Amino acid sequence: MRVAIAGAGAVGRSIAGELLENGHEVLLIDKAPTAISVERVPQAEWLLADACEITSLDEAALQRCNVVIAATGDDKVNLVVSLLAKTEYGVPRVVARVNNPKNEWLFNEAWGVDVAVSTPRLMSALVEEAVSVGDLVRLLRFSHGDANLVELTLPEESALAGTQVGDVEWPQDTSLVTIIRGTRVLAPTREDSLEAGDELLFVAAQAREEQLEDLLSVRKDDAAR
Repeated sequence: MRVAIAGAGAVGRSIAGELLENGHEVLLIDKAPTAISVERVPQAEWLLADACEITSLDEAALQRCNVVIAATGDDKVNLVVSLLAKTEYGVPRVVARVNNPKNEWLFNEAWGVDVAVSTPRLMSALVEEAVSVGDLVRLLRFSHGDANLVELTLPEESALAGTQVGDVEWPQDTSLVTIIRGTRVLAPTREDSLEAGDELLFVAAQAREEQLEDLLSVRKDDAAR
């Protein structure tokens, strides 16, 4: 997979390193000469250019990219890069970094964004996840279909503890995608049982989040009545 990353700062370089370790081709683009640090990510391709200009993106051959990541520290730049990548080059997957939470509402399909990653939201979500059991935590927003990646740790007293995944009547427009149990990451099947303390990751429509949280937090004694 070929990935272009606009923004070669600490965030962009870190993403590039992870992708390269996983065997992907990576191109880092930045207009600041001081940001071009080839020695820090030597396996990547580097381009000194303004990612908001068509001529730069032509040079980057963006049409050959499977994914474009707009990872600069400027929300305006990230929106322009996303829009150009999607509308001018037909990039299948566009991921954009949101720096200011007040701008999050702009990072949607209209601007070419498939996935918006809000650093402040993600950090607050990780804090919430660390201190709350039984509360739904929103980790990531997907532009298409108004869906979110959400997490909930199953409480000890949950009525669903010990229940097989296939026996649960999940809310409409929700999908259980991963169960994290200790150090294990499980792709859930109908026969897998839910256990207290499981971290459950769902892709869910925003309108169904409250219903999902209520389902998972129902106590055993309440369910028995």
